[in-house]
Parts: sequence; C-alpha cells; structure tokens
Amino acid sequence: MPPDARIAPGRRLLVSGLLVGAGLMGAVDEIVFHQLLHWHHFYDRASGAAGLVSDGVLHAATLSAVVAGLALLADLRRRGALDRPRWWAAVLLGAGGFQLWDGVVDHKVLRVHQVRYGVDVTGYDLAWVGAAVVLLAAGALLLYRTRRRP
Repeated sequence: MPPDARIAPGRRLLVSGLLVGAGLMGAVDEIVFHQLLHWHHFYDRASGAAGLVSDGVLHAATLSAVVAGLALLADLRRRGALDRPRWWAAVLLGAGGFQLWDGVVDHKVLRVHQVRYGVDVTGYDLAWVGAAVVLLAAGALLLYRTRRRP
C-alpha cells in the first residue's frame, strides 16, 4: 500500500483545501500588494534586492501550495472521495489562516513588513485581520454545517 493511501480521505480533503486556500491568499497578497500596488515586499528590513528575492520565494511557496493542494484534490476526485462543501470550508480556513498569520505574526510580531508605509496603519491592520476573521468564521461555519449532514 503506498504511504499516501494510509492517510484518511477526510484528512486529505482538509489538507488539500487548506493548501489551496493559503496558497491562493498568499498569491493574491503577493500579486496585489507587492507587485501591483508596490506597498511592501515580503521582507522589507533590507535592501530592495532582498525584498524582490523574498517576494520570489513567497511566490514559489504559494504556487507550490496551490499545486500540491490541487494534486490532492485531483486524487480525491479520482477516488470518488470529494466532498465539495467540506473542501470549500477548508479553502476558506486556509485563506483566513494565511491572512491572520500575515497580519499578526508577519506584520506585528516579526515585523518583516507592514501593510503600507507612510500612513497610519491602524485601519489597514484592522481590515487585514478583520478579513482573516471573516474568512475563518465562514470556513468554520461551513465546516460545522458539513458535519451536521446525515
């Protein structure tokens, strides 16, 4: 029996959704706030070149997470073990988890970057963490509702 076959389909489904959600949210952050708006880099405490390299590493990590999550999703579909509402719940939880980690740990604890520079960041921080809480709550509610199904 291959090692991956021993992992319960329910756990594989949650891991798939979490990877896709976190990867997509990280990609949105990197594309919108790093590349399009130029508000910050992933690591802003060094030279501009280090910031660009850190953005590339973040981009590679988020893309890898999405690809791995989609590979698990394809395997679940092939096995007939895909529970779409439960998978979408995991996607929302992954996206919210990434957003909360970024807003609290990256921005405030490690201070690798802020949402934006040269302005009062209070509103940005509240919106950033508020979006994470909404995503996490929606994912938790959907996950709870999938457990109550017959």
